[in-house]
Amino acid sequence: MSSAALYDIAGVSFAYNSTPVLDEMNLVLQSGRFYGIVGPNGCGKTTFLDLLIGCKVPRTGTIRYKESPLASYSKRDLARELALVPQEFDTGFGFTVEEIVLMGRHPHIERFSAPSREDWETVDRAMAAIGIGDLRHRYTNTLSGGQKQRAVVARAIAQNTPVVLFDEATSSLDVKYTLQIFNLARNLVRDEGRTVIAVIHNLNLAAAYCDHLIFMKDGRIRHHGPTHATMTAETIAEVFDVHAQVTKDPFNQAFQVSFQYWE
Repeated sequence: MSSAALYDIAGVSFAYNSTPVLDEMNLVLQSGRFYGIVGPNGCGKTTFLDLLIGCKVPRTGTIRYKESPLASYSKRDLARELALVPQEFDTGFGFTVEEIVLMGRHPHIERFSAPSREDWETVDRAMAAIGIGDLRHRYTNTLSGGQKQRAVVARAIAQNTPVVLFDEATSSLDVKYTLQIFNLARNLVRDEGRTVIAVIHNLNLAAAYCDHLIFMKDGRIRHHGPTHATMTAETIAEVFDVHAQVTKDPFNQAFQVSFQYWE
C-alpha cells in the first residue's frame, strides 16, 4: 500500500442474510481524487458506500483506512474523517437549517461544550458555499426537498473531513443546484486536497467531474481507473447493456455520452 493510499479494500464480500450483494471487491483508493461509482440499479453501489463509512461490516475480507483497519476507528474518529451526503435524510420537524448544518461540527465539539466561534464560522462558510444563508432560521419541514438536500450537503462541508462521500446526493435537485454541488465537490478536491467518493447515476456528470471511475455490476467491480481510460462504449455496453457513443471535445477534453437502447 503506497504512502498516498487512502483505502485498501481486499476480498470484501457482503450479504443481507443469505442474499449476496457484494463479492470479491478488491480496490485501492488514493487520496486527493474525485471517484465516481457507477452501475445499474441494485448492483451494490450504496452498500459499498456503507462499507466505506463503517456503517456496515464486510462478511469476508478487509477494509483498511489510512493503513489501519476501518473497524478499529471509533465512531467519533470516523466522523472526523468521513462525511456522508445520503440520497435521503430525515431532518425531522424540530430543526432549523442552521441547526442541521451545525450537526456537522458535533464530532469536533467536546462533550458538554458549546460550539466555539470557529464552529459557527465554519457553519457560516458552509451555508454560504451552497447558497442557503438566507434559510438559516427556516425549519426543515417548511423547505422543499431540494432545499433540505442542500442543507445536508452544507452539513457535510461543515464537518470538514478529509473524505466526503455522496450517495446519489443530487437526485432531488434541479440542474442548477446539481451543477453547483458537483462544482463544489470538485473544488474540495482541487483546492483543498480532499477526497470525494460519489455514487452517480448520470454518466455524463461522472465523465465531466470525476478523475477515476469504478464500474460495478452484479455486486462486483467490473472496471476501474482514470475516466479517460474507462469511460468507453465497450465498458458501458458490458455494464449497462446499452449501446453508447462516447465522444471527447478536442478543445476542453470534455466527454459526451449518448445512448441507444439495446434489446
